[in-house]
Parts: sequence; C-alpha cells; structure tokens
Amino acid sequence: MPRSMFRVSYTLEGPQGLMKEGGTGRRKAAETLISSLGGQLVSLDYAFGEEDVYVLGELPDDEAAAAASLRITASGAVTVHTIKLLSPEQIDSAIDRELEYRTPGA
Repeated sequence: MPRSMFRVSYTLEGPQGLMKEGGTGRRKAAETLISSLGGQLVSLDYAFGEEDVYVLGELPDDEAAAAASLRITASGAVTVHTIKLLSPEQIDSAIDRELEYRTPGA
C-alpha cells in the first residue's frame, strides 16, 4: 500500500488539544482517521524543530492522503505538508522507464 508522510506544525490552537488529550490520545485520533480511509498508521512521532509531529501512514491512494491532509488542515489547529513516498521498487521502475530527454543547451 502506498505510504505518505505528514509533516505537522501546530498553530496556536494545536497545543491546547495536545495538552487536553495527550500524545497517545492524538495518536489514537490519527489511527482512527487513517483507518477510516482504508489505511493504516505506521508511526506517529513528536519532534523539536520546524515541525511538531511526523506521521507515516499507509493509504490506499493519493486521494485518501489528500482527504486526510485536507481534513486535518481544515481543523485550524495545525498546518500539514503531505509527502508522497516511493518504495525502492518504485524507484527501480522509474529508472527502467524509456523516455526522451535533451540536456538544456544540447
């Protein structure tokens, strides 16, 4: 199943919900959201730095990842950057594709 990474940053409202529910409560919410889209939560980790949370999920398709990102962002408590991840096998397939390309200026 395709994987997506969600890089999450809190807005002013985000930490209030975290303080109320705790980290395990927010992980349960992420599990519920992803499973409702036919996927599975792989990991949820809190971090120091530009992003506050990293979520790795297996979702059935890009539309499911977009739905999760849109719903989370619409809450107003966070901003989300969604990253489509590719497996090593998918990279091998990309390498093997026939294509035409010309280097700039050549």
